[in-house]
Amino acid sequence: MYYTNFLSSSEGYFHTVICNQKSYQNTTVNHDLRFVMWDNPPKQHPINLTLEHFSDMVQSGAPFARRFAMDDPVLDRIDREILRREDGHFVLGGWCIGNGNHVGEDPCVVYGSPDVIKPSINSRRLEKFLLQLLNPENFRSKQCK
Repeated sequence: MYYTNFLSSSEGYFHTVICNQKSYQNTTVNHDLRFVMWDNPPKQHPINLTLEHFSDMVQSGAPFARRFAMDDPVLDRIDREILRREDGHFVLGGWCIGNGNHVGEDPCVVYGSPDVIKPSINSRRLEKFLLQLLNPENFRSKQCK
């Protein structure tokens, strides 16, 4: 009943159910993998992330972030520098093995296997983030209680 009248209940509901299930308590890290900055004080609402927060967001290693204003320039920078997505094109995957030579041309004119994974600096950043969460010295203190 707690979540019946709770603002943004979907953000905490499943975490709460899993953390309160005895069989998951010793295997679950209490972290939602998101970079969030809160109003200060009272830390009740996330602030809109902007270009000013870009470095902190990237350095956090978190694979997700919130909250962004619609069409904020930081979203274009994320597309360009982290996802390497060009305007009008999909995010490049490991299956992309050929580059278009002309501006505006599909950067992946030659396709390879969709099962290929090519680690990047971003995947290494994510690996570091996850290893920190799972570090035996930190793991127990971040588990659901």
